[in-house]
Amino acid sequence: MQDSSPSAAPAAAAPMAASTPPLEDCLRLLRGERDEQKLAGLLVAANVCRAGDAAAVAEVYRAVGPRFLRRLLNTGLGKVEGGKEEEREAYLRLSVTVLAGLARVPEVAADEGVVSTVPLVAEIVSKSTDPAITEECFELLSLIAIASEDGAYKFCEPGVMDMVFLQISSLPDGSKSIELAVNLMQLLVHKLRADNMSVEKLEGMTSMVTCLARLFAVLHTAVKFDALHMLTTLLSQKESPLHDSLRSMPASIWESHIRVGITAILQNRVVSSEKLHALLLAECMMSILGEDWLSEDYKIQDNQNVMPVDKFVLLVLESARVEVAVLLNELAYLKYESSKTSQTDDAISQKQRNLAILFSLIERIIKMISNASSGEGAPSQTIREGTIMQAITGLNETISLVLDFLQDAKDHGERKGDDLLAAARIVGSYLAEAPYACKEKTRNLLEFMFSIEAQDEPSPFYSICFMLPMLSQITMESDGCRILASFGGYKTVIDCLIKMTEQDGMIDNGSMFLACDTIINFMSSRENVHIPVESRFIRLLQALVSWAGTTDASSVIMTASCLCTMVLDLTSEEFLLSCYGFDTMTLKSLSELIIRSLQLDIPDDDREQFNQKQIIVSGYKRWADRFPHVKNAVERYVSV
Repeated sequence: MQDSSPSAAPAAAAPMAASTPPLEDCLRLLRGERDEQKLAGLLVAANVCRAGDAAAVAEVYRAVGPRFLRRLLNTGLGKVEGGKEEEREAYLRLSVTVLAGLARVPEVAADEGVVSTVPLVAEIVSKSTDPAITEECFELLSLIAIASEDGAYKFCEPGVMDMVFLQISSLPDGSKSIELAVNLMQLLVHKLRADNMSVEKLEGMTSMVTCLARLFAVLHTAVKFDALHMLTTLLSQKESPLHDSLRSMPASIWESHIRVGITAILQNRVVSSEKLHALLLAECMMSILGEDWLSEDYKIQDNQNVMPVDKFVLLVLESARVEVAVLLNELAYLKYESSKTSQTDDAISQKQRNLAILFSLIERIIKMISNASSGEGAPSQTIREGTIMQAITGLNETISLVLDFLQDAKDHGERKGDDLLAAARIVGSYLAEAPYACKEKTRNLLEFMFSIEAQDEPSPFYSICFMLPMLSQITMESDGCRILASFGGYKTVIDCLIKMTEQDGMIDNGSMFLACDTIINFMSSRENVHIPVESRFIRLLQALVSWAGTTDASSVIMTASCLCTMVLDLTSEEFLLSCYGFDTMTLKSLSELIIRSLQLDIPDDDREQFNQKQIIVSGYKRWADRFPHVKNAVERYVSV
């Protein structure tokens, strides 16, 4: 068969016969060598497809073959020479109608020949002005996407997403076409997975995001909320290659579209669940593009009324604060005052998940405010000092409410729950930046926060990790050290540090540094606090030696050696060797660690490591005579 237009146009849509023509006649025509025969067969095939006999439909597809159907599509699109305008329209209508009928059988829709038509059908969607053809195209595309993985991933080929979905904003509101288009997008959002995608297909996924972002910004119909939900589904996937692809996009228009859409949702009277979705989307954007996304000044070309950056920051923060206040109040009521039922448990779980999203968003805003205050924000960040002060005032109020929520839990004897853990985390994050905010409440609740456990946690660990940023700050003052000593909190921090070195996988150096800083600060104030040497200090020394290992990282070596030096200053070699679990091999490893730290050349501008080396040297001089084996080893390599 030559690759030219069919030689005869199909007849105008004929009235349906009283009874379906025999299948054999249809197949005979489709297998004919002349185009006229095949076209006549296709007209009959449309009725066969309507009859719904899957086996008959599959036979029809095999008889006509995908090559002729593709040629018919290309002719209808004007890509093949010959044929009049009205004939092309007829070919287009016939090919789409027949393909849509054939694709109702999953076996046919999943066939490679039908899947290969996706780009052509997408092009028809982008060009057609006939609502009937557009509807059938969306129906056909949906059937292909449902039938197979290959069918769904065919939409990720270059240009397909744009051709299919950029048209949605011009479709009549409430039309069948827009309903089918949204259903197709929802299907693809839930079926496509960016993991292991090629770079080319990832570009298709990013096109889907940019199309959705534009719809989210420009539409003021129910589709706006559909776009919002699809965006949160796509962007909330953890560690997705899609995030890297979005970060590498040169244009920032889609980011501005997201901002316009979020602004519209938060500014208008919509149900709380939709505002939560908008706030989740803001959190996703900050997670993918960095915290400064919220306060960067983007320009948009679509003549949208973009809210000024300062107002947008405060709108997002205030919206999150309102939702947090409501959720904390509702959770406290459900947990401590209402009668317990399975519905209550479900409601608590949902509210806890929503609270975790809001807390994560507020934590990112805290970091953004910190960056802006310290001058470390992005160059395009234009947030004003007055806005920063307003945000801090609001954050103080919210953290006070979170502490009240924790006080309520303490009063009811409850210390286990993911919502309590999330509350401890956000308190730790904020007080690391503002150590003296809510000082009295924090002082009264610190011991309780140390006891909080996640729902599936056997003993407190993550709550301590989350408090470390704050603890490393408050222990820089003697008052903070006294608070920590009042309930033995420093012991809990030591146990947490030890546990971190025992975790499977990579050690979190960031948390290790914070834990070490807290203990170093605490031990530096030991003239105000009595610190008895006990078994946990033996395990601490072993953990620090294990952490430093054979690393070349000077920050790890200096921090571990500094803390070891301070612990050794509390005791003697004779006492340590008499303790269970401490032997000459541990002593040898300690000696090697101290030698490595003393041999390091510290840059003049590294003030922290310079101070650590001073602590190591002065500490060593105080206790060297009490540790003869360590002293002998050090003096062989270093002159102190």
